[in-house]
Amino acid sequence: MYLLYLIFTVFTISTTHGYVLPFAEFYSSPRIVGGEDAPDGAIPYQASLRSVYNSHFCGGSIISERYILTAAHCTIGKTPQTMTVVVGTNSLLAGGYHYPIEKIIVHEQYDGNLIKNDVSLIKLSNEIEFNSHVQPIQLPEKDTEAGAELLLSGWGRLSYPGVLPVQLQMINLLALGVGECQNIYQLINPVYDTQICSLTKRGEGACHGDSGGPLVEDHKVVGIVSWGMPCARGYPDVYTRVFAFKNWIEENMSEAAPGGEEQLIIVNN
Repeated sequence: MYLLYLIFTVFTISTTHGYVLPFAEFYSSPRIVGGEDAPDGAIPYQASLRSVYNSHFCGGSIISERYILTAAHCTIGKTPQTMTVVVGTNSLLAGGYHYPIEKIIVHEQYDGNLIKNDVSLIKLSNEIEFNSHVQPIQLPEKDTEAGAELLLSGWGRLSYPGVLPVQLQMINLLALGVGECQNIYQLINPVYDTQICSLTKRGEGACHGDSGGPLVEDHKVVGIVSWGMPCARGYPDVYTRVFAFKNWIEENMSEAAPGGEEQLIIVNN
């Protein structure tokens, strides 16, 4: 187990936070990982965070006309000029609507070493035009309990290492109790009550590229893809618990940007 922790430490130093744990076995599953192609228009709240070269690197959730909910590790170090948001398409290669970014708000207590408070908001420069393929998703009204049925979607890799899928993937998962999740990861990385874990079976789960994307329960976004043991290796996936940060999200969405200027709010770790 010490060797596993050592590998994790070295790997973390050389890799962007979020899905940073070691992985030794490959899966040839044709899905994310173990999922299926999402039907056209089935996940209208899904967003793709892209580089200036239109390369997908993280997911997100549309939660209002101007705001995208995502993970802090997806936006830390980024500026509004270095990324864009695409909505309204299941394909990474075609369609969708591109929106420029006004500001990025990273949780002020985000800790990239412990992968804690991994939540971020992206404010768009223009209002999103909603239609049948582009819709916001509501924040949760109650906390998520162990055993809850969950829906994960994203363009994460189909295996590790592997390639990103062209089509958006989706998979049904089950919530795992935080205590059990903490016991599994106790010698690897802390798991907090402000996080949700999911685990169904080996060969099903999230992977690189899913980070920041939505975990949904009863048509509410309850989780943000944060980290795990890549990928679908039989370990739980860990998500930021949206319910725990609901007040933070709402407060930051309600604050008006001073002077209408672009603003990047980050934290010095």
